[in-house]
Amino acid sequence: MKISNVIVSLDLGAAAADRVQLAASVAERFEATLTGVAARQVPALIAVNDIREAERIYEIEDRRAREQLAEARALFERAADRGIQTAWRAALSEPTAYLVAQARAADVVVVGRHGPADGDPGLLAVSAGALLMEVGRPVIVAPPGIERLAARRVVVAWKDTREARRAVQDALPFLSRADAVHVVALGPGAHEEGAEDVATYLVGHGANVTTHLLPSPAIGAGEELLRFAQREGADLIVMGAYGHSRLREWIFGGVTRDILQGTTLCCLMSH
Repeated sequence: MKISNVIVSLDLGAAAADRVQLAASVAERFEATLTGVAARQVPALIAVNDIREAERIYEIEDRRAREQLAEARALFERAADRGIQTAWRAALSEPTAYLVAQARAADVVVVGRHGPADGDPGLLAVSAGALLMEVGRPVIVAPPGIERLAARRVVVAWKDTREARRAVQDALPFLSRADAVHVVALGPGAHEEGAEDVATYLVGHGANVTTHLLPSPAIGAGEELLRFAQREGADLIVMGAYGHSRLREWIFGGVTRDILQGTTLCCLMSH
């Protein structure tokens, strides 16, 4: 249950510095290394009549990409200044694919929430949804404006799926140290999801747990989950991501999508 390497995704959006500070607070708490990761893809040569013009445009884009990566590194070094061990990885590559590759040596990956009202984070940005499908590591989705994650009061959104089981396992370093853990089952089948068994399991790992069954939420499940967490003073939600196919969730809506776009609290998600 040790966290030794926290990876944080860097872009040049307005919330990037907050995200680095939050990831640094996690690394500091667990005495872990904080690794900043950034990538920027250089567009391929465009089809023009003059090959020299195409090369000139490519050189401009290449230089701009390298400058942006240097800017991201400077931002990381400023925001991560907590006396912790740090490392830096960057490449001229597609951002999400590069982060997935670097996460092979990570215990947890921190990325930003990119909702409709969050502004454009630029060409270094990583899609949290796409990352979750590929990375094979727990992902903390951080909303703008949050600079620290204490994880003293944690809500576990429980549904008896593979993804939720994996999320609980991945979150044990946080859950075992929390002052209070609330295991919440939502929806008509809440009494049949085995929330009490999960609570007993977490107690065995030293967590202070209570169970809450909400079979008839008055609003959407994602919004009800956020309201419950806010009422309990939680600063972290733990949940499985994309329990159905990702395509189905994005067409018909789903808790994963709603949380990724609108969460006001940090969420640790696993797929």
